[in-house]
Formats: sequence, C-alpha cells, structure tokens
Amino acid sequence: MKAPLKNKYTEGKILNSLISLALPIIFANILQTTYQLIDTFWLGRLGANAVAAVSLSFPLLFLVLSLGSGLTLAGTVMVAQYKGAENQKMVDFSSSQSVFLILIISAILALISFYSAGPLMRIIGAGPEIYDDSVAYFKVSSLGFVFLFLFFIFQSLMRGIGNVMLPVYVILFTVFLNLILDPLFIYGYGPVPGFGVAGAAVASVVTQGLSALIGLVILFRGKSGIKINVNSMRINMENLKRTFNIGFPASIEQSTRALGMTMMVILVTSFGSDIVAAYGIGARILSFIVIPALGLAIATTSLVGQNIGARKIKRAEKVANLSNKVAFFGLTGMGLLLFIFAEPLTAFFIPNDPEVIQDGALFIKIMAPSFGLLGVQQVTNGVFNGAGFTKASMLISILSLWIVRFPLAYVLSYNTSLSYEGIWWAFPISNLIAAIAAFSYFKMGYWKMRAFRYRN
Repeated sequence: MKAPLKNKYTEGKILNSLISLALPIIFANILQTTYQLIDTFWLGRLGANAVAAVSLSFPLLFLVLSLGSGLTLAGTVMVAQYKGAENQKMVDFSSSQSVFLILIISAILALISFYSAGPLMRIIGAGPEIYDDSVAYFKVSSLGFVFLFLFFIFQSLMRGIGNVMLPVYVILFTVFLNLILDPLFIYGYGPVPGFGVAGAAVASVVTQGLSALIGLVILFRGKSGIKINVNSMRINMENLKRTFNIGFPASIEQSTRALGMTMMVILVTSFGSDIVAAYGIGARILSFIVIPALGLAIATTSLVGQNIGARKIKRAEKVANLSNKVAFFGLTGMGLLLFIFAEPLTAFFIPNDPEVIQDGALFIKIMAPSFGLLGVQQVTNGVFNGAGFTKASMLISILSLWIVRFPLAYVLSYNTSLSYEGIWWAFPISNLIAAIAAFSYFKMGYWKMRAFRYRN
C-alpha cells in the first residue's frame, strides 16, 4: 500500500498528483463554506440586521480560530514530510501529539471567547440594533470551538498523508444535516423553539460535534493511514518545539489576517448597517469563489512537504511553478465570471433591498479581477508552508493586510470622495502587491535552503 502512494505524490506526473489532491480539497472547502452560505440564506429572510449581526461576529470568530489553526498546519507539514520519508511510526506519533495539543488549546479558546463575547462586540462597534444578536451568535459559536478544531486537525492530518477524500465524505454528511437544522433552529418547528440568529450557530455546533466524533473514531481505529493512541498524547518537548517552530508563524499569519478582517469591518461599520450587510454578503461570495486558491495552496503544501520528505527538492519546485500557473489563470477566469454575475448573486441573499444589492455587487466587481493574483499569493504561501518556512507566509500576510490593505482602505474611505468604496478598492491593490512580493521571494530560492532543516 505504501508504494502506490509514494509513486502518486513523489513520482510520476505532477499535474495528476496536484489535481488528485486539489480537487477533493477544493470540494471539501466549498462544502465547508456552504455552512456560511446556508446561514446567510436563511438569516437573510430575517432581514439585513440579522446578516449584519453574523457579519460582525465572523471576523472575531475567525480571529479566535486562527490562534490555533497554525498547529493544524504544522500537523499537515510534519505528517507530509514523514510520509514522504516513509516513516509511519513518526506519522502516528506526530498525529497523536497534534490532536492532544489541539484539544487543550481549543478548550482554552472556547472558554475565553464565551465570556468575552459582550466586550468584543462593543469593541468592534456593534450598533444597538444588532448587538444582542451578535453576542448570542458569538457565544453559541464559541461552544463549538473544541469540535471544530478537532475536525480541522483530523482533516489536516488526512491531507498531509494524501487521504483527501475521507474528510469530504464527513463534510458532505454534515452539510446536508446543517441544511435541515438551520431553518429548524432559526425559526423553530413543533416542540423545537426558534432561536433566531443564534439558531444558525446552534445548528453549526451540532454538526461540528458529529464531524469531530467521526474524525476521532477514524484516527483511533487506524485503518485510513494514521493511527493515534492515548499513550502518545503527552508533552514531548522535541515534538512540541518543532510544532511551534512551524505552527506559531502560521498562527500569527492567520491571526494577522483575522485582525485585518476585523479592522476592515470596523471601518465598514462606520458607514451603517446596510453597508455592513453589503460587505458581509460580498465577502462571503468572494470567500466561496476564492476557495480554489486555498485548495491549490493546501494541495501544494502536501505535495511539497512529501517531496521534501523524500528528498526531491527539484520536484517540489516544479510542483510550485505548476501550481502558480493553474492558480493565476484559473482564478482570473473565475473572477471574470463573478464580475458578470455580481448583481444576481448578491440579490440571491437579500432579494428585497436594492441598495444593499447595489453596494454588494460593486464590491464584488471591484475585487473579482484580482482573484488570479490572490491565487498566486496563496499558492506561494503553500510552497513556503510545505517547506516548513512558515515565517515567509507570515511576513507576506502582514505586508498585504497591515502595511497595504488597511491603511489604504482608511485613507481612501475617509480622505477621498470614494467614501466606503475606498474600502472595496483596497482589496485588489493589496492583492497585486502581495502577489508580486510572494512570487519574487519564491524565485529567490531561500525556501529550498530552509527545507533541509525540516525534512528529517
């Protein structure tokens, strides 16, 4: 069983390996984003304020999740490199360690987030018309952090060894379940009370709990390429050090991205709830379309990691070059389609609010042509991550969000006639600068030297 897997990802045609990894990952990410789209669809029937309440909560939720998400990436990188080196013992041990760390960190973050919901919503600028719903949604969502993190680490470990289809089946099941539970808990039916905006979070927590349970059962049974065990779930300083060397910069990267999103939302809130709703819908549609970039980046991380583990640096570089081409041309084409259909897509979520539809569609049209550039940035970051050089990804994200996007959005929205449209324009400009920086640094080749530190 080991030889075919090695031939598939460290030998043979790179395009076939990339596609076989990327497509299931993309599909899984689409399904995960469907959670948010289903929430937005049903909440949109409650009105713009309901959508705005969730839109305010989302960046803060993403910020909390990002604090531990770097550890899931560390799990992917280490497992991929051990798999490439055909060291099954270390695949199992590092996986057990990753699950143990994620369990502890997610429990801590869940408690902190639950009791900080009110103050956080005040800081971000929630108006009186959406404050209560924002707090309720955030509190309920916090309760699901442990489940969500456990499923994320299961998914990351499976991707690291190339078993990308198994998480898809789990996600597909939970998405269909969420499709039923969302209207049930939002509006209520029979003996089940309606929780309004918080009902969307209740539905998500239930499905996240089931997905986490399924993932743990699969990992403990050990019949899908990884077998974790309780005896390995203890503090191991060597593994802990390597995990944090890889994972901490990745967590900082995700945190800076989440903080950047939060600051952008703070800018948006100063222009009123309608603009918040337009931004929320536009951002969700954009996140749905940009998923191929993230899928390609994750697939690239796994492929680069396995080839580095197999000591095939030149093949890893070929993987990077091909992934960048696919991301740029593919996502540019998708961006053009999104540009054309911006208005009907926006109207689908809030059908009875012409001003929100107009503003949301404008945001999409301004952002969409830069999707190919965003794809290059994400894929190049995936290369750096696969080599264990997560500091490079961190620096590029800081450049994109904090040195370019947020300052530019502030200046354009408050000091020019563009008003809130200046926030929209900050997105494509920052994508351009970040893509140039990431690709230039990749071509310098420093990541290949860093790879030798992590391949054994």
